[in-house]
Amino acid sequence: QVQLVESGGGLVQPGGSLRLSCAASGSIFSEYNMGWYRQAPGKQRELVASVTGIGSTNYADSVKGRFTISRDNGKNTVYLQMNSLKPEDTAVYYCKAVYKYNFAVAYWGQGTQVTVSS
Repeated sequence: QVQLVESGGGLVQPGGSLRLSCAASGSIFSEYNMGWYRQAPGKQRELVASVTGIGSTNYADSVKGRFTISRDNGKNTVYLQMNSLKPEDTAVYYCKAVYKYNFAVAYWGQGTQVTVSS
């Protein structure tokens, strides 16, 4: 069992930055691939970025060059640095952990709201 707690969301003006954090507990963090997803009102949840246990990353086209995912296995935490934010980045952002030996084993955080507005 893995518990995930996101933090760092809030209200930011267009062009601004935020850093989201997701702290994990309850298992061996390095055995999980981690991802950030987001869900805007009326839309499906979508993958924003992911990082494997050894640091390989993947990004949605819409955030490439603006967002950076990273992880600190010593702190059991994954981060999402978001720069040059746009109003269309407004969503609830969720952290997800997927066990790398069995992708059917996955856990979600409770989500954190990000609002980009002037």
